[in-house]
Amino acid sequence: MRLMMEGFRLRRRSAFYAFIFFCCWGVISGAAEYVKYKDPKKPLNVRINDLLGRMTLAEKIGQMTQIERENATAEVINKYFIGSVLSGGGSVPSPQASVETWVNMVNEMQKGAMSTRLGIPMIYGIDAVHGHNNVYKATIFPHNIGLGATRDPALVKKIGAATALEVRATGIPYVFAPCVAVCRDPRWGRCYESFSEDPKIVQEMTEIIPGLQGEIPANSRKGVPFVAGPNNVASCAKHYVGDGGTHNGINENNTIISQQGLLSIHMPPYYNAIIKGVSTVMVSYSSWNGVKMHANHYLITDFLKNKLRFRVMVPYTYTEFIDDLTLQVKNGIIPMSRIDDAVRRILRVKFTMGLFEKPYADLSLADELGKKEHRELAREAVRKSLVLLKNGKPGNEPILPLPKKAKKILVAGIHANNLGYQCGGWTIQWQGLSGNNLTAGTTILDAVKSTVDQKTEVIYSENPDEDFIRKTGASFAIVAVGEPPYAEGFGDSLNLTILSPGPKVIKNVCDIVKCVVIVISGRPVVIKPYVDMIDALVAAWLPGTEGQGVADVLFGDYGFSGKLSRTWFKTADQLPMNVGDPHYDPLFPFGFGLTTQPVKQN
Repeated sequence: MRLMMEGFRLRRRSAFYAFIFFCCWGVISGAAEYVKYKDPKKPLNVRINDLLGRMTLAEKIGQMTQIERENATAEVINKYFIGSVLSGGGSVPSPQASVETWVNMVNEMQKGAMSTRLGIPMIYGIDAVHGHNNVYKATIFPHNIGLGATRDPALVKKIGAATALEVRATGIPYVFAPCVAVCRDPRWGRCYESFSEDPKIVQEMTEIIPGLQGEIPANSRKGVPFVAGPNNVASCAKHYVGDGGTHNGINENNTIISQQGLLSIHMPPYYNAIIKGVSTVMVSYSSWNGVKMHANHYLITDFLKNKLRFRVMVPYTYTEFIDDLTLQVKNGIIPMSRIDDAVRRILRVKFTMGLFEKPYADLSLADELGKKEHRELAREAVRKSLVLLKNGKPGNEPILPLPKKAKKILVAGIHANNLGYQCGGWTIQWQGLSGNNLTAGTTILDAVKSTVDQKTEVIYSENPDEDFIRKTGASFAIVAVGEPPYAEGFGDSLNLTILSPGPKVIKNVCDIVKCVVIVISGRPVVIKPYVDMIDALVAAWLPGTEGQGVADVLFGDYGFSGKLSRTWFKTADQLPMNVGDPHYDPLFPFGFGLTTQPVKQN
């Protein structure tokens, strides 16, 4: 079947989408008996075949159709037998919606599905790419680029489990995560969604999948989609394949690479994801050597479906999908066996997740959203993600860790007091937000104030001039600069510069007082012109809501331990440049990261 798709754009909330699942099981025969599929005591395959045998073509195509939340009334779901609903970035029932509002919305939609002739429950999916990031007061974890710097798969697995609980708290059983792209060019606007330029690190970080879905039992078959229970969610490895290698880092563009290169760099994380039981795989909107991925029969059908024996999630416009697919089946262009194959995979996921037994969500996990233990976990992740790039000028003593007791400390830069900038894209809104009232969290400024001695005066200015700096009489300064929030193609950049007035703030402050510069960014940015004037330099990536983790390490309660998961370039015209390249000449090489030890404060 030729998949003529228009691509997956979660951000277009007025659009409709559909998905097709393919996976590894062959055709299974079984005698049909009335209401067998409703009996949880019956074997899984018996239930699937019994239900499939009762379905009309319209009901089958409905199961293969996914629509956006904004259009998903109970009436529409009922009329078209819709199998799935999604929330893209920023798609919420209301601003600052409560857990109860989310649960009620999902249940109202489910009523439409359960009132159909066969009562097949719909499945609701959402973008949860660094925590339950659409939802007010959820825990926002560091973006993947920071998690890659931790080199801690066990920590990432815990983050997956915490995210699953917070997502389930709102009545949602399915997430469009993780992104297992191998970003080879930081000019790409989605680079922060990638754990690393090194496929080995991305492979290690697929441990987030058993965190989200639950651990596959030791005696169970590997490579089969698996969701452990009501505290877990189905996950989705994305975006298959090569989306991190596009020319000049342009989003959804062309990845020019040999088959050997594609299979050795971009494909390996999918092997791990499938072995760990990932429920779905989302096809990329990009191309490989000029052929759009969603039209690439070799990579989707021959390789992923047949060789790796796995399902695929492929988006499609709702109206075109139903009309075109119905026509092609009725005209004999697409055999019914192909439709049955796809629907069987969808039903398998729904049966496995227990949706037929418990289709409706409740408030039993409401307290999991933004839970203290989850915020502490996020704070730990922030600490471990920080990469110390410089600590003291040549011939001078290290400046870090900083003393908590000082007469005055200057904190400067807009990123020091901006929770939205600290969290980055895919936070409350698709493109992220600026300011401190978007959700609950701790800014770097507030973290510094809560960490230092009570007698230490903390002075803050976004953009101080030289006179102001001198008059403060500060013992040292903490300067936070970086990028504004962005997502997907809106973040594509050929220059990778620090947001103004960041460079000016660095120069003004660091010329006068000892300074620690913290870079809040979704990737390496141009920093070489300022390195010599800086006393200490920290890459903090996009740390999320728990800014206290930054102060924990700056002031020595914990040591620096993070290592670069990406090469830090000298100039943007060197790009793309990855570890192992012949022209490799970085400012800070892949894997670099200075360390400090925790200290007792005087």
